[in-house]
Amino acid sequence: MSDVAEITLWLDAARGGDRAAMDQVLSTLYQELHAMARRQLAGQHGQTLDATALVHEAYLKLIGGQAARFDDRAHFFAYAASAMRSVVVDYARQRLARKRGGDLHRVTDLPEDLAGGVRLDEDTLALDAALTALGRVDERLARVVELRYFAGLSELEIAALMERSERSVRRDWQKARMYLLAALQDGPAA
Repeated sequence: MSDVAEITLWLDAARGGDRAAMDQVLSTLYQELHAMARRQLAGQHGQTLDATALVHEAYLKLIGGQAARFDDRAHFFAYAASAMRSVVVDYARQRLARKRGGDLHRVTDLPEDLAGGVRLDEDTLALDAALTALGRVDERLARVVELRYFAGLSELEIAALMERSERSVRRDWQKARMYLLAALQDGPAA
């Protein structure tokens, strides 16, 4: 049985309450999820959300969704990216609620190079709203952004996960980026 098939079975068993299966999933995927979280939070010194907390919160979302089923590795990591996005957006909302003058403003850039990580501020909330709108227009483009921006994966890694060429992923990233930049600059902050 392949690692991916085993992981899928373990995740199903973990959702059913099997503690041993949950431990197996954690030990098998923890390092990959932690690497995703570290890339996402790079440069966020002094924040209370660190890579370990992000992985744990995302993992709780992964196993908490009763309808969540993972057909393959790509599906799992797409779902993990979505869970991490949700945690980061929730964290940014909480920070802004505590911060005086936490009104949203328009984002003027979506960086090509994500080495600095996702900012945990109102920009994240505006991007989340624009990405949700993009998902209604083109789900594939939204998935590429989620994997690239929120999971910190490279175009090559995304291409492998989505079983597409790196060139196609690069085109999708550029299209999505143009859409998001237009939405963030033209539309009211949500």
